[in-house]
Amino acid sequence: MHNDETQSFLADETGQPSNAWLNEQALRLFNFFGPAALNPKGGFWALGRTGEPLRPACAVQEVQPLHNATRFVHCYSWAHRFGFAGAQRMIDQGLEFIWKQHRDAQHGGYYWAVSNDGVIDPAKQAYGHAFVLLAAAAAKAVMHPFADRLLDDIVEVIEQRFWEPERGASREEFSADWQVLSTYRGQNSNMHLTEALIAAFAVTKDRVFLQKAEEIAHLIIDRHARSAQWRVPEHFDANWQVDLEYSGDPMFRPAGTTPGHALEWSRLLIELYQAGEKRHAWLVEAAEQLFLNACQTGWCRERGGFYYTLDWQNMPLQRKCLWWPCAEGIAAAATLQQVSDRPEYAQWYRRIWQFSATHLIDHMRGGWFAELDQNLRPDETIFEGKPDLYHAVQACLISLQSGAKESL
Repeated sequence: MHNDETQSFLADETGQPSNAWLNEQALRLFNFFGPAALNPKGGFWALGRTGEPLRPACAVQEVQPLHNATRFVHCYSWAHRFGFAGAQRMIDQGLEFIWKQHRDAQHGGYYWAVSNDGVIDPAKQAYGHAFVLLAAAAAKAVMHPFADRLLDDIVEVIEQRFWEPERGASREEFSADWQVLSTYRGQNSNMHLTEALIAAFAVTKDRVFLQKAEEIAHLIIDRHARSAQWRVPEHFDANWQVDLEYSGDPMFRPAGTTPGHALEWSRLLIELYQAGEKRHAWLVEAAEQLFLNACQTGWCRERGGFYYTLDWQNMPLQRKCLWWPCAEGIAAAATLQQVSDRPEYAQWYRRIWQFSATHLIDHMRGGWFAELDQNLRPDETIFEGKPDLYHAVQACLISLQSGAKESL
C-alpha cells in the first residue's frame, strides 16, 4: 500500500478505517464485479485478477456452482438498499439463473453446478440450498417480485428434504432424485443455513426460522465447540459425532479446524442473539470465546493473516493466508463491539483491517486477492483470479453498520 493510501485508511487518531474509506471500498467492489461478471448467456463469469471474465476453454470450466449466483443476489440486494446503480440488473439475472438453470423442475431442489448448456453436477447439497434461502431473503428485503416464489420453494425443500428435527440440523447431500449420497454431516453447510435462517426471520418475522437457527447453534457451538475448547469441529457422522480423522475436499471440507469458521460463527451468534431479543446470553459468551481463541491460535504472528486450517493440536495444517478468514475476522470484531467494550475487539479490528488493506486489497485494479503465499505475495494455487464479492464486501458493510452509519 502506498503512503497516501495508508494515510487515507488511518484517517483518525485511533487507527480505525473511516466510514468514507469503508464506503469507497464497498463501492469499488461492487463496481469491480458489476457488470463485468454478467455472463450474456446467463449467470455470472468468474473474474481474473484484472477484472476480465475468465472465459472457459472447455465445458468443465463452464461450471457455475449454486453458491455463485445466490451470493451475487445477496450482495447486490444489499447494494440496492444503498442505492447502487446497476444492482437491479445483477439481482434480476441471478434470480433468473437460479430458477431456470439450477432449479430441478422434475424432482425439486437445486442442482449444485450447472452451465448454460445443462447440468454439470446434479447433486443436491445443503451448502448450496442454504445460499438459495439467503438469496430469497435478500431479494424479499428489496421487494423483488420473484422473491416470494423462490422463498416458498426453498423453504419447502429444506423442510421436507434436509431438516432433521430430531437433531436440530440439516442433512448434507443427496442425488438429483433424493437418494442419500453419504452419511456425512457438516458444520459448514449448517453455519450458512444459520446465516440464511436469520436473514429469513428478518424479512418474514416467522419464528420458525429463528428457532431452527438457534437449534443449529446449540448443536454445533454450545455442545460441540464448547467441549472442544472453543474450536469448531467441522466434520461429523450421521449421529452428529465428531469425525476427527476426516479429510475431504481441501476447499470445502478440509481436515482439522478452520479458524475462519470460528470467526464467522462469532459474528452469526451475535446476530442471532440480537434477532432473538437477547434471550440467550450464552450466545455472547460463545461468540467472544470463539473469536479470541481463533485469533490466538489462527493468526500468524510472524507475517500476519490467518492460517487456513489447524490440526487438533492447534498447529498449522494449511499455512495459506486466504482472504475470507480476514474478512470474517473484521466483521466479527466489528459486531462484537456492539455487545462488549473489551479493548481486544477494537484492537483486532484495526489489526486485521490494516493487514487486509496492505496485502489483500488490490488498490490498483480492484477486488481482493484470494490467497497469499508465505511471502505475502498474491498466489493462485487454490483459487484462480478474484472469485469473491460476498466475504469482502460484507467486511466493509458490516463494519459500517456496526459503527456510525453512512450510505454509499
